Order: sequence, then C-alpha cells, then structure tokens
Amino acid sequence: MHYKNNSEQRLALALPGLVAFAILAPAAVQTAHANSPEGPTLETVEVHGQRLRLDLLREQALTPGGVTVIDSDTLFQRTMPNLADMLRYAPGVWANSTSGGDGVFLSIRGSNLDATNFDRNGVKLLQDGLPITTADGNNHNRLIDPLSTRFATIARGANAMTYGASTLGGAINFNSPTALNSSPLQLFANAGSHGRMDARAMASGVLDNGLDGLVSVKSNNWDGYREHSREEHDGIFGNTGWNFSNGGDTRFYGTYLSSKQDLPGALTEEQFKDNPGQAAPEAELGNYQLNVDTWRVANKTRWALTDNSSLELGVSWEEQTLHHPIVYREVDFDGPGPLPPQEVFSLLIDTDHRDAGVMGRYELQLDSHDLLFGFNYGDGEVSGGNYRNNNGKKNGETTAVDRTAQNLEAFALDRWRLAPQWTLVYGAQVVWAERDVKNTDVATAVVRNPSADYDSINPRLGVLYDINDSITLFANASRVFEAPTNYELEDDVRGDDQTLDPMEGAVLEIGSRGEQAFGEASKWYWDVALYYAQINDEILSVDDPFAPGTSLTANVDKTIHAGIESQLGGTLTLDGAGRHLLEPTLTVTLNEFSFDNDATYGNNDLPAAPDYAVRGELLYRDTSGFYVGPTFDLVGDRYADFNNSYKVDSYTLLGLRGGFISERWEVFVEATNLQDTEYVSTLSVRNIAAPDAPILNSGAPLSLYAGVRFQL
Repeated sequence: MHYKNNSEQRLALALPGLVAFAILAPAAVQTAHANSPEGPTLETVEVHGQRLRLDLLREQALTPGGVTVIDSDTLFQRTMPNLADMLRYAPGVWANSTSGGDGVFLSIRGSNLDATNFDRNGVKLLQDGLPITTADGNNHNRLIDPLSTRFATIARGANAMTYGASTLGGAINFNSPTALNSSPLQLFANAGSHGRMDARAMASGVLDNGLDGLVSVKSNNWDGYREHSREEHDGIFGNTGWNFSNGGDTRFYGTYLSSKQDLPGALTEEQFKDNPGQAAPEAELGNYQLNVDTWRVANKTRWALTDNSSLELGVSWEEQTLHHPIVYREVDFDGPGPLPPQEVFSLLIDTDHRDAGVMGRYELQLDSHDLLFGFNYGDGEVSGGNYRNNNGKKNGETTAVDRTAQNLEAFALDRWRLAPQWTLVYGAQVVWAERDVKNTDVATAVVRNPSADYDSINPRLGVLYDINDSITLFANASRVFEAPTNYELEDDVRGDDQTLDPMEGAVLEIGSRGEQAFGEASKWYWDVALYYAQINDEILSVDDPFAPGTSLTANVDKTIHAGIESQLGGTLTLDGAGRHLLEPTLTVTLNEFSFDNDATYGNNDLPAAPDYAVRGELLYRDTSGFYVGPTFDLVGDRYADFNNSYKVDSYTLLGLRGGFISERWEVFVEATNLQDTEYVSTLSVRNIAAPDAPILNSGAPLSLYAGVRFQL
C-alpha cells in the first residue's frame, strides 16, 4: 500500500482534539462523583438529554410526510461498520456497502441512480443541523460514523425542507452525543470475520457552572472479504457546551478523521462467478485507494428569546485532503474516440477541499401557529489536480482543477393548528446556487470552464389529521429542485462550456404513522408513506466506455419516481407478567423508478435500485436482558443499464443475532449471511452494459462478529 503520509500535518490537525481531551478529562471525573452535594445532579443531565429526543419527535410529528428518527444507542447491539447498517430499517432508503467497508451507495426515493454513485449526491447530510454535504451537493469524501452519533433523523424527499434541503432524496441530520445525553465513560470493542477490529472510548462530564464536555477516540481496522480492500479509520472528536443562561446555550464541536481505504474494483460476471472475493486486476495494478484526512470545527448557539420564541445560529469550517488513485485500464475499441487502441488510461485525483457553512433557525409559537424560518449557506472550493496513476503514485499531472460552489437555501413554514385534530402545513423555500468548474489541460493549456447560477422557489402544502393522540394521517404536495454538482458539470457528455439544467419536479405523498396498544402490555407501531413524483431534466450519468472509471452526464427529459415506504414493528408480551417479549421489525420498500416516454429509453426502469427491499428481524427478549432472534433480507432484481438489457438477480439473506444487556455491560454476537449466498451488493451503471462489463461488486459472505460495551 502507498498511503499519503504527512505525520507533522496530522499531528497539527490532531492538536485541537488533544487539547480538548486535556480540558474535558477532569469534567468526566467530576461527573463520576455527581452524587456529591456540590456536584451536578443526574436528573439535570437526563432533562437536558431528553430535550433533544423530544425536539426530534416533535419535529417529526409536525411533518406531513415520511420522517424516521433513529436512536443510535441501539446500534451498539449489532455490527455497525458503515452508514448502510445504520439505515438498515429506515423505510425508503436503499443503502449498501460496496465491499463491506466504509464506501456506501446511498439512495432515497430513487436519488443518485446512475454511474456517479461514488459522488453520493441527491441526499443532504447534516451534523447537528449544519451541512457536511459540500456546497455543490456532493458527499464524495465524507460519511458519518454511525456509532459517533446520538440520533439520526431521515427526512425523505421534500419532507427535508425543515433542514433546508430541496434534493430529490431529502436529508439526514446526525446529532452528536454530548455529556448531557451520554454516560460519563464508555468503552466499546467489536471484532470478527475478515479482520474486523474496532475500538472506541468516550469520556464526558458536566460541571457546576453550566459547562459540559465530551471527547471520543476511535480506531477501526478491516482486512475485508475481498482482496485489496483493507481499511483503516482513526478519529478523535468532541464537543463542549456552556449553558450561559436559563434560555441560552452554546456548543463548540471539533473533529479530526484519517481514513485509508484500498479499493477492490468492480468485477465482470465471469469474475464474480469464478471468485466473488477477488479484486479486479486493474484495481491491484493501479493500487486503487481512497485516502482522506479531514478536520472540522463548528459552533451552534441557541437563545430562548421569549417563552414562545427561540433563535439558533451555527457556523462550520471543514478541510480535507484527498488522495484517490481510481483508474488504470487498457482500452481497446473500434471507432472514433479520445484514445488509440491499447492505450493505458489512468487517473489519480489529488485535491484539497474546503467548505464553510452557516445556518440559522427562528421559531415562533403564536396562538395556533407554529412558525419556522431558516436558512443554510455553504461556500466551498476544490483545488489540486488529476494525475496519471502509477501503482497508486502520481505520475505527471494531466489536469489542473479549480472548482468553487455556493449554495443558499432559505425557507418559511407555518404549522397552523386549524382545529383540535387538523394541522395545515404550508410554506416555501428559496434556493440559489452558483457552480464554477475550471479545468486546465496541462499539456495544451486549454481551459474548460462550465459555470452557471441556478435558482428556484419551491412551495409546499401539507395536512396532518390526528385520529387520536397516537395515530396520524398525513398528505402533502411539494416541489423538489436540485442543481447539478460540480462533478456532474465536469462530466457533461458535451465536453464544452455548456452547463446542465437543474432537475425539478413535483411530488404527491400520503401516509400514516402511529402506534396502537393491544392486550395489557403489547403494542404495535407503523410508518407508511406512498409517494409519486414527476421529475423534469433529471441528471443521470453513465460510465464512459472510452475512459473506464469516469462518467458522462446529461439531462433526461422526464422520469417518474414512485413507491411505498413502510416500517412495521411492535412489542408483544408472551406472558401476563411481561417478562418475555417478542419484538418484530419489518421494513418494506417498493420502488417504481422509470423513464417517462423517453425518446431513447421509452418507459424503461432506472437502474441500480431494486424493485423491492424487505428487511426485518424477530427478537425474543426477557427482562433479565437476554435477547436473540433471526434477521432477514429479501432484495429484488435491478438493472445495471439504462437499456434494461443487463439484469442483476434478486437475493435472500438470513442472519442471527443475540446478546445480553445489563446496567453497565452490553455484549452481542451476530452471524450474517448464514447460507453463504453469493450476491451483488452494488453496481456501476452503463448505457448498454455488455455481458463482460466490469460493473459488479460482491456482497459479504458468511461472517461472524461479536462486540462488548461498558458504561459507567
């Protein structure tokens, strides 16, 4: 492996986290003695910690559409190597790891169904309400570690307006753990098949003067079930808060992450059948990698202005270095094209990224009106270059890269309680985006500079009907809008300074969520949404056959995105005393993503997402803390090309997990893919995929993992 190494720079970037650790460690000790008369009481911590959860559930209840809230504390009861595992039971989400590690394909409501799945655009990601998606809408370099969160809120599609998002897939907001909602000391270790060895430690404390702090360190290592797929992830992050008045508090956040990944590349169908655990030959020849160093600082301050109004402001700054050898390929083709036969085409991306963000929220409760005003602003730039790839090392610059982007989203919503059971939700969002891509060919000095501004006004109208305190019906009509990313402008199939149009459309949605008790101590809950969207000028990309590993992007006139998203679950008492319980969880997502009378593709299905995905488990629990039960995945078939000539088969996976929870300790054991089924996890998209196209990534074989957590 040839990882980019700069120990002095890493040490400099890590210093803020080490300083935070030195400051916060005494706080952790003081919290451990919180029962002393002078120390803060545990009840105070619980009240502040519970406020966040209640705020998230309140926001969900005021949204007339699909929103899911995940309590990350439950994630320690199973193997959690990546974001796909965290989102396993979130309805409407199709997320799979490319090769079992940190690289994840993420799609919500049919976003990102093309060859640029590595860009992960179409879903806005936020951390504590501040965007970590880049200003141009890209999630290429930055995903969240699930176990470094406290809650996650998935607002699907236009339901993400309260987070400022207008993207087709919506938004996911990750709330960081703080000393107010975490134990004073937490240790966790997870190990198992394919060389997995993860460890993390977290310490936190609350002081008398309104100060609190938390610091966490992690180290994750993974050999991988495929050749050339080793990963190493190290990180330190923390936050410190100050409750400076009864109605005001501020919090500072700091993060440093170092991620090194070997990439195994995609396989042909023949290679997949012969040995799904092998790496693509070109991935080993080109030593494909994705190495990212990241540091981020942020602040968020909240004031309770009056008894019925509050103001929240936040700022963030994030910098990254990316070293990404990704292409090494001999190309042999007939006909015109940029490369002669048998030419080696290679690509190594080496760039620096900087993103700054600002957010604001003002909420006012006025009689029967719950008013919310907000904005997000992002400014980002990317500099560096594309190089020829010599076994993971730079071998001469080919293109100098200079890209900038700005993005402003502002919105206003009124949640008007018309009657005891009716709430009308109406409002609008204003979006303005600037994109500028400047690529200079080093050999010829020719500059390509697609640049454009985009803007839109997106209205929203919805209604909530509360059948009772536990059951709600909802409906909404909304507009979605998404400007192209800089990567998409760079990959425009026309190859000149013309720019892509933004994609825009309208979506209708109806559904219900709630819970219902039955018997003396049993209940079941549900979250069901049906939606139908017509999209104009959807931006789609295909793998470039003349430069494998890169893509070509264009607007498509009309597409349809429709589906059913549902999650069902419950707690069923098996005895009168409530000592023995069954906890079923079932998520069913049905997808209908297609072209709409397209001149080229007719009504073909869009590729990459399956027509259905059913995931669930059935756990037995008893009051002693023991639990055990099966897990299952039923995933439908999907296409790998717009022509619908290459179909990837459906698959079924079975698993088993169990564990024990006590006041201080948690242990779990999990077995996945018990039948050792060979299946395709993710794929690359072509216009017309040839039978021997290298586009398949294999899923994990039979695997066994165990974990343990200790908390004070």
